[in-house]
Amino acid sequence: MVALQRLDSECSAVSLEVVVELVVLGAVCLLISGVAIRLGLVFADHFGIADRPGGHKQHHAVTPFVGGFGVISVVVAAFLLVESFFQSFSLRPLQGILLGALTLFLTGLADDIWHLSFKPRFVIQALAALSMVYSGGVELVSLGQLLPGLAAVELGSLAVPFTIFATIGLINAVNMIDGIDGLSGSVSLVSLALAAVVAHSAGNVACTVLLVALIGGVAGFLYYNLRYPGNGRARVFLGDNGSMLLGFLFAWLFIALSQGKSAAMTPVTALWLFALPLMDTVGVMLRRIWLGKSPFQPDRHHLHHLLVRAGFRVCDVVAFAVLSQVALGLVGIAGLWLGVPEWVMFAIFLLVFAGYFLVILRPWRLVPTLRRLGRALHLPSGDARGIFVGYFEQDKCLELLDVVCAGLTGSYDYQIQLYRVDDRRQGARRRNVYCVVLVPAGSGNDQLIGRIHSDTNAIRRRLTGDTAVDVRLFIQRSSANDRRVAYSRPGVKANQRRADRRGVGRTLIYSMERTRGRVYRDPVACATTVTPV
Repeated sequence: MVALQRLDSECSAVSLEVVVELVVLGAVCLLISGVAIRLGLVFADHFGIADRPGGHKQHHAVTPFVGGFGVISVVVAAFLLVESFFQSFSLRPLQGILLGALTLFLTGLADDIWHLSFKPRFVIQALAALSMVYSGGVELVSLGQLLPGLAAVELGSLAVPFTIFATIGLINAVNMIDGIDGLSGSVSLVSLALAAVVAHSAGNVACTVLLVALIGGVAGFLYYNLRYPGNGRARVFLGDNGSMLLGFLFAWLFIALSQGKSAAMTPVTALWLFALPLMDTVGVMLRRIWLGKSPFQPDRHHLHHLLVRAGFRVCDVVAFAVLSQVALGLVGIAGLWLGVPEWVMFAIFLLVFAGYFLVILRPWRLVPTLRRLGRALHLPSGDARGIFVGYFEQDKCLELLDVVCAGLTGSYDYQIQLYRVDDRRQGARRRNVYCVVLVPAGSGNDQLIGRIHSDTNAIRRRLTGDTAVDVRLFIQRSSANDRRVAYSRPGVKANQRRADRRGVGRTLIYSMERTRGRVYRDPVACATTVTPV
């Protein structure tokens, strides 16, 4: 009994020591990635490796493509340093991964500089997949039991073509989800963490170590790419050098963990661990084919594009994607650990994908639903440009101004404008004045929009006694935000607003501007008219 307790104590100590070493390894790789990306910025500036605004892109500033520098640096550093400084670990079983990783990083870098066509990229990706098979011994030989009552689907002579197809698919899935700041990195981080949990629980040391190193590398990239207080927009992008590299690493690790007698997971589990990028990529490509277009023609119908169009802030889109991937990945791990038959998990995955595809198939229906979801969750709109307060009597202007000013934190510049509506249809209606707090720097600044949303709630709380006054975010009028009637009704033409206020006259009666802490007041200081929406 004493011997068993001593053995259990020793195993716990060893396990704790391994976890501590993994944490240290991840922290070291985070620092390596951050330094490599910082040096990559100099390289990008010298060679002009940057993404420029335009077309279907959503950013408005030139941004370097150096995210892959952080990832490749931790891959190389892991093989050079792990066995020297972490005696418990070894990456020798994965040495073959270096050739394909370096090849795809350099190919992606060349694509970022010279914009290669898809044919040479596909050829090089296929060659990298072949190196995985013949140099690394990693091959997709079985798809698992996909149908009830039948044996596992063994690929036989089709193993190599399926390995190439899966590798190219994962590479392009990472590339396609790289659409807004922080998205691809955050989703990849979740998939890497979940895969590390599976590998560690199965005792696969080599894959666990490499996955932890990659977690540090991606975290270092997110320091530059993710939006957070103090970092209003991405300073670097992943680029093709990073997306090709990450996709290849995912393919290698998922196949290595799901094949062989000592597999850590089933092939179907791998689908769940990378579900969101896979479903988004396949769903969008099928939709393009359904519309008679090339599956590789870029558009703005990925899920993250639709969420942004529905008014979600970039940080909220990333949070939504991360939570979705966490939930999907946990479903896959739960099925694995609970011993749920593979064909059941595969059937559930297909049902989830079918539902997802039907939802994104008609974005004109999905976007309004997402708008309603955002309002139900009380999320601030990414299209917010200020605060609207109205309507109220003109003799209460000073009282309302005091309430509005008291509700504003003063942490940003703004302009307060009061307008009187000159509408003959109102007759004797006395509530004909509205207030708009305009924030010129609100466009695309998630943290600032969050503060504006907080101030809107503060003003609303101060006016709880007057239920007739509407306090909400002020949304910039544009074709994307203009909610219109999409069907014909008596007296209302199709594609026309139910209540259009463009023809209603309005007069500016007061204007106050706060700039850099200074306040300027003028009863008629601004001739710009603002139409509420």
